Amino acid sequence: MSLTLDTYRLLGRSGLRVSPLALGTATFGTDWGWGAEQDEARKLFDLYVERGGNFVDTAGTYTDGSSERLLGAFSRGRRERLVLATKYTTLRRSDDPNSGGGHRKSLFGSVHASLRQLGTDYIDLLYLHVWDFTTPVEEILRGMDDLVRQGKVLYTAISNAPAWQVSRMQTIADLRGWSPLVALQIEYNLAERAGERELIPMAREMGLGVIPYSPLAGGVLTGKYRRADLATPDAASGRKSLNLALGTLTERSLAVADVVKEVAAELGRTPAQVGLAWTLRNPGVTAPVIGARTPAQLEENLGALEVEFTASQLARLDAAGAVALGYPHDMLASAHIREVTAGGLKIETRR
Repeated sequence: MSLTLDTYRLLGRSGLRVSPLALGTATFGTDWGWGAEQDEARKLFDLYVERGGNFVDTAGTYTDGSSERLLGAFSRGRRERLVLATKYTTLRRSDDPNSGGGHRKSLFGSVHASLRQLGTDYIDLLYLHVWDFTTPVEEILRGMDDLVRQGKVLYTAISNAPAWQVSRMQTIADLRGWSPLVALQIEYNLAERAGERELIPMAREMGLGVIPYSPLAGGVLTGKYRRADLATPDAASGRKSLNLALGTLTERSLAVADVVKEVAAELGRTPAQVGLAWTLRNPGVTAPVIGARTPAQLEENLGALEVEFTASQLARLDAAGAVALGYPHDMLASAHIREVTAGGLKIETRR
């Protein structure tokens, strides 16, 4: 069954309703040497909202603050109907060690800067952007809870953190009556499925909605790269250079992209639509974050809402990018363990 942007989903264990595709705004502004100028960014925003989209993702340091400033300007007059998500922890000033990190000073400084840049008096969803391995979890949780109690933040979330730390934080929040985390943003796509080992199962158990970023693996799943690109790292520039540096562009990811292209050809769809649709329809996912630099790219991405797979096509896509879950998951799923724990008994689970 086809989806629409106004077929809203609940975010984690909250009553907040969000669109099944979130609009990423790291492309708003050209401060990083690429992206969309103000007029083009406005077209992207208007297109998404006019289709019923309400979930918009940014960060205080995206395009050196231009992303939040443009989003704030575009949101005037319709702020109440939008769910604005932003993030903190990345450095706001390169010479100031306390302008980044997960600690309280960074948190409050970043939130106040985001409120100014967005031109609003509250943030709907605030993520801890990147785990820093130094700040005590109680400091993070208490700071976030204080902001919620002050009305400056409505919901809290986390991104790019170990599963065991996230589950620990959620447990502490529950025990102390602090605001729980309602969302987990992770890199997740057909070519990068490590989140299936711990992060996604943990999120489902602990009540966090999963918000995948880079659902097209940095563009690799669109079919824009070839094997020859692997052999020319010295000549690489821009996004290709970044993908090579991050390990996103590999022989394995290109093999996954080949299967995506095959399925796209069968369906009469684009590879980008197939890659997004697979992530979108994963039962553990709430809303992938899509980014675009032109209205045509955004239109193409929104077409993923209409993609329908056959069981065979889904099986091929699943097999193409599958990862071994490793210990203890593979051991616990083995026939031997099933035999010694359940024998021939039939036990129905309802979860």
